[in-house]
Amino acid sequence: MEWVKMKECAREFMVGVAEMTVEFGKGCRDIVKQSLVNEDSFIVKNLGRDSYIGKRLRGPCAKLFAKLSFFNEYLPEDKDPLHAWSVIFFVFLLAFLALYVNFERDPDAPPVKQVFLHPPSASRVVLPDGRYMAYKEQGVSSHRARFSIIAPHSFLSSRLAGIPGVKDSLLEEFGIRLLTYDIPGFGESDPHPKRNLESSATDMAFLADALGVNKFWVVGYSSGSMHAWAALRYIPDRLAGAAMFAPMVNPYDPTVTKEERRRTWNKWTRRRKFLYFLARRFPRFLAFFYQRSFLSGKHGQIDKWLSLSLGSRDKALMEDPIYEEFWQRDVEESTRQRDVKPFVEEAALQVTNWGFSLSDLKLQKRKPTSELLSWLKSMFTETEEYTGFLGPIHIWQGMDDKVVPPSMTDFVHRVLPGAAVHKLPYEGHFTYIYFCHECHRQIFTTLFGTPQGPLSIPVNVNQATLEANIEQQEGVNDDDYATN
Repeated sequence: MEWVKMKECAREFMVGVAEMTVEFGKGCRDIVKQSLVNEDSFIVKNLGRDSYIGKRLRGPCAKLFAKLSFFNEYLPEDKDPLHAWSVIFFVFLLAFLALYVNFERDPDAPPVKQVFLHPPSASRVVLPDGRYMAYKEQGVSSHRARFSIIAPHSFLSSRLAGIPGVKDSLLEEFGIRLLTYDIPGFGESDPHPKRNLESSATDMAFLADALGVNKFWVVGYSSGSMHAWAALRYIPDRLAGAAMFAPMVNPYDPTVTKEERRRTWNKWTRRRKFLYFLARRFPRFLAFFYQRSFLSGKHGQIDKWLSLSLGSRDKALMEDPIYEEFWQRDVEESTRQRDVKPFVEEAALQVTNWGFSLSDLKLQKRKPTSELLSWLKSMFTETEEYTGFLGPIHIWQGMDDKVVPPSMTDFVHRVLPGAAVHKLPYEGHFTYIYFCHECHRQIFTTLFGTPQGPLSIPVNVNQATLEANIEQQEGVNDDDYATN
């Protein structure tokens, strides 16, 4: 008997809650009608039937409602279509949200791997402004290096990338010292309060000074080539040459032709175009997307996170366990500070004014400041002065690359005709530079010629001391012979 009474009370309570909910909804509707949709409200005056906008939209809306009027046949005769379909829409929306919240994952799906925070492991140098820069060193030592390479990393990467998968034995064979570093705010490097591409080139020069490097080659891959271009512009006297792999340029560069821009943008997904638009106009909104992708604390795929289009060979590489292990470790290091600001800054740098144009790197005669000064210089000097980058520039471009399309390299070659372009017919964005020993050998042979090994270290020997040691050793041998 008690159980029946409890059920009856529960039923009455639910009915009361339902009636209260209905009355509350009616009250909200009346408030909206009285405050927002009455004749004196701002909305009715500017968007109502008698407003300018209402008159312009009345005709198209009437045609649209007429085409959709057949849906009203499925409603009861005593129901107003406008009210009924608004209720149906909101019920559908609530149902969709309920299904989304209560959605259960497939039990057979692999578990999502959490991002692991590794203990600090980088070597670091102190820059003149007090910031710490983390770096990694591979190859031969500084006093045995025949060639030095500095490689700034790309977006969502770190000093661990460098030239992915390059073997120490190959660096030893060519006598190469490879230096990679974390750009400000990434990995273990301190953030820069006012970062731009000029400060990026200056940081590179400071790192070279701290590690005893005079002339070096700069390597730019994908969006990391943005920092390599800056080095060519701001510290050209420190560079022996540049090697670019699928080099990214500003897609909004005003010197890009309409055809080059069309061929580039057609390769990208709508989401990626939207992210570029945000980076250029509303960069702060990027934090929303980044914190729900690679800064969420969970691992994922780069093509999903950055909305990349990939070719067949790139997709096959991403399924390789070696690549997956490397990629996950690199992301863990890149995002170790859990700060979205450096990533937003890096994305904005890609699509805003760089402070220079690639045409500034073109080798050309320096324009005289004045005719008199130019005439006086010509009287005492026979050589002509040039501007731009004097060293070699090599570019490798995969023709199946959909991340940085070949049209970008075509633009670079048009602006810098002196650059040597190596087109790779079947390669994508990742396949040529990632874990390809023969590719790395081809690259180093193109840049440095036949491998000659590290520099030999001359040993200075005092001749008098050497002769004395030889005589002493001969005396010891004679004594041993006489004893025997």
